Amino acid sequence: MAGRVIFHIDMNSFYASVEQAHDPSLKGKALAIAGNPKERKGIIVTCSYEARAHGIYTTMQVHEAKKKYPGLLLMPPNFDRYREASRQMFEILRTYTDAVEPVSIDEAYIDVTELSADQHPVDIAEQLQQRILKELDLPCSIGIAPNKFLAKTASDMKKPLGITILRKRDIQRILWPREVIEMHGIGESTAKKLNSLKLYSIGDLANAPEGLIKEKMGKNGVRLQARARGEDSREVDPDSIYDRKSVGTSTTLPFDETDLESLKKIFRTLSTKVAGRLHAKNLAGPTVSIQTRSADWKNRTRSVTLNNTVWKEQDIMVQAWQLFETHWNGEPLRLVGVTVSNVVDKGDMTEQLSLFNFEEHAKDEPILDLVSKLESRFGKGSVSRGVAYHQSKHDAQTSLSKDFLSDHERKKR
Repeated sequence: MAGRVIFHIDMNSFYASVEQAHDPSLKGKALAIAGNPKERKGIIVTCSYEARAHGIYTTMQVHEAKKKYPGLLLMPPNFDRYREASRQMFEILRTYTDAVEPVSIDEAYIDVTELSADQHPVDIAEQLQQRILKELDLPCSIGIAPNKFLAKTASDMKKPLGITILRKRDIQRILWPREVIEMHGIGESTAKKLNSLKLYSIGDLANAPEGLIKEKMGKNGVRLQARARGEDSREVDPDSIYDRKSVGTSTTLPFDETDLESLKKIFRTLSTKVAGRLHAKNLAGPTVSIQTRSADWKNRTRSVTLNNTVWKEQDIMVQAWQLFETHWNGEPLRLVGVTVSNVVDKGDMTEQLSLFNFEEHAKDEPILDLVSKLESRFGKGSVSRGVAYHQSKHDAQTSLSKDFLSDHERKKR
């Protein structure tokens, strides 16, 4: 593991760069890809580096961006165009190695350890970067390191068109002086918790007593401390993208909402969407979460983990609404969301028997007994209920991320 060479490839301002490659007249101009600018929920999805020079940034509201720089060019997203560019980018990566792990539509890890036996990693990175630029007219940054965490950190250090090497021996000088909020994997709430423990820099986290971190931060804190020390044993896994952990959706409201009945309708709509996505992928999960964002941009998340998994609209709605009624303090809300997490394939899940579902399971017992006998003869998984094939897990396309995932599944097959 110590001799690994991992790249993290991060496409620079991907959506904006794709538009500039498609229409060269846009090059050199302050360009932003955004939602509907007529609605308050119109936000900047990404923007060119020329736009960033004027103080424009991702997640900024469109009206704020236009006020900051009236000459900003706005374009709606063209997801089909971005998916095609992504597909071509990953095709180039796979000409170097099969050890390609897609992280999102515009970033990936690749393991070039074997290639590095015959060629210097920097030479490989330069060749790869220039190929993507020449063949697709798209810029990218590449981080080179002995593990995924350091490679991701390195790719963020120089943009656009950067190539950065980050070795473990460099972290004390380069990483440790930085504030913890700058570390990949640490968000605002985690940073505040670390600060409350008088841990302000990445070096403070790396050198803190391990017992304190475990007691106050749990398993995630232990993992973050290891990363702060430059330790990360995760392998580049081409199949990891298929391990879906959660299914959720959210909506930004057209105005600050305080009406309980209106909010209940919104939660029902969100629960319906989540149920549809779970059904499309044949998934279910035991944890229901809600997200709210207040008018003053305070984000809150509340969740409940059940004994049984849920996937039906009504079950999701009951739990989500109960969480909301319990924790909402009446403040005006600008965003709400619903998520079901820790999801598994419904064909693999087990359900805890209760007084209410025992009779239903009792009816199934002769069938389950037969399945058990057949599997003992022909192997586990050789027999499935017909309902499991009622709809392919890949039939429904419900978001850009799912479309992107399906592109890789088709490539895999």
